[in-house]
Amino acid sequence: MEEVVPMEPDIICLPEAFPFSGVSGPRLPLSEIAEAPLGPISEPFAAFAKAHNCYVICPIFTQEAGHYYNAAVIIDRQGQYVGEYRKINPTDGELKRGITPGPLQPPVFKTDFGTIGVQICYDANWHHNWRLLNDAGAEIVFWPSAFAGGKMLNSLAWMNKYFVVSSTRFEHPTKIVDVMGEDVAVTGRASEWVCAPINLDVAVVQIVTEIRKLEKVRAKYGSKVNVKILHVEALATIESLSPDISVPDILKEFEIETSNEHLARNTRLQNAKRPAPDIEVLAQATAQFTAS
Repeated sequence: MEEVVPMEPDIICLPEAFPFSGVSGPRLPLSEIAEAPLGPISEPFAAFAKAHNCYVICPIFTQEAGHYYNAAVIIDRQGQYVGEYRKINPTDGELKRGITPGPLQPPVFKTDFGTIGVQICYDANWHHNWRLLNDAGAEIVFWPSAFAGGKMLNSLAWMNKYFVVSSTRFEHPTKIVDVMGEDVAVTGRASEWVCAPINLDVAVVQIVTEIRKLEKVRAKYGSKVNVKILHVEALATIESLSPDISVPDILKEFEIETSNEHLARNTRLQNAKRPAPDIEVLAQATAQFTAS
């Protein structure tokens, strides 16, 4: 963390349960290492956040009302506890150890630069969680983990049209993935951490009729915007390169739907035409999936 200070990061994310990773000796029981944050383990990271004016995601074991959680504690620039994400899908080994699964609705956290969410390690296998974060407006999802995830993270970023940032242990690559599922930065033999700027003033546009409207945007705003088109996938991104204009304002001005808006609207139209029995089955299936 001290090494990255010259980069003036807005947020630092550490790996899953990092204080207890690679420690020699017997594994301590959760009753001895879990805390109600801010506590002895997380307080030094809160002090760091305040000293360096950055947010910190501090993945530790937390406890409340007799339950233990594999959690990610969010600390703000003033070193204050914002909240925590509790791993929704612990492994069978974690369950045997005494970890309680977190709430099925993952929280989002409002920061001064955007809205973020968190998933942890094994959660990568339950895509519904990630979709819920999309629905809640997450712009970046951080993923502290014990393993690298690889293409899974690129796919999750692609499907949900938000940035995904991993933080992993040891030799497992850590990376930043953009809204189109492309790697922005990745660790390797020459670097054990990544730090890179990302532009949250960006939107994904879908289908040819909407993408063609971007030509008018470029004609008006020129170098103040960056448009990237994936013709085969019928997807495009537009990002603002100027403080004078914002992507939401551009989309409103040219009446352009985002990919998420397009899919949500078409889902509503499809459901409105479905026979009643199908709607009932759809509702039951959704409820069952959420409950599971």
